[in-house]
Amino acid sequence: MPDFAELWSPVRLTLILAAVTTLVLLVVATPIAWWLARSPARWKEAVAAIVALPLVLPPTVLGFYLLILLGPDGPGGWIASLGGARSLAFTFTGLVIGSVVYSLPFVVQPIRNAFEAMGDRPLEVAATLRAGPWDAFWSVAVPLARRGFLTGAVLGFAHTMGEFGVILMIGGNIPGETRVLSIAIYDYVETLRWTEAHLLAGGMVAFAFTVILAMLVLEKRIGRARP
Repeated sequence: MPDFAELWSPVRLTLILAAVTTLVLLVVATPIAWWLARSPARWKEAVAAIVALPLVLPPTVLGFYLLILLGPDGPGGWIASLGGARSLAFTFTGLVIGSVVYSLPFVVQPIRNAFEAMGDRPLEVAATLRAGPWDAFWSVAVPLARRGFLTGAVLGFAHTMGEFGVILMIGGNIPGETRVLSIAIYDYVETLRWTEAHLLAGGMVAFAFTVILAMLVLEKRIGRARP
């Protein structure tokens, strides 16, 4: 009989990690996406390529360099020392940082596309009504780009839920702190605990299907509601 308390621990940790990561991603990705969509700089596509690197880099490569950065000999070690810790590697904070970097392109690109599709006209109209840049951004640009924000948030959350390579490299398998769903499934398979692996893997399949279906339905409704 599976120990459901044991099974719930990685599920709970993964949900918390995905929620925190998604919130941080929206804060970080929005100004990046706005700049990429609006800036006339010739080198902005180079920045876009850097942001998109996690799409093509093997997770273990990204995880390796993050491990160096977050370890005791990298910047993460100095930051962690301020709180009395040795490093940010193999901590929940380290998982959040790694998840933000790994999922960043999945949030930046939909928001950038939404800002670009909006065009210049709405902001020009707002300017004629004496709206400042900050006011025009929040009252005009963000509402018009809501589909991009929704898509980015859903993709960021879902992508974080399924992370494995980066998480394994910078987080390991510490129960209650870094043992997320993907790591737990791998661990159960390695130890031939097929029942537990089936329960968690089946739950992930159902979750992925539900997320994709919900995103398609919500996007269609938002598209119909747009004036």
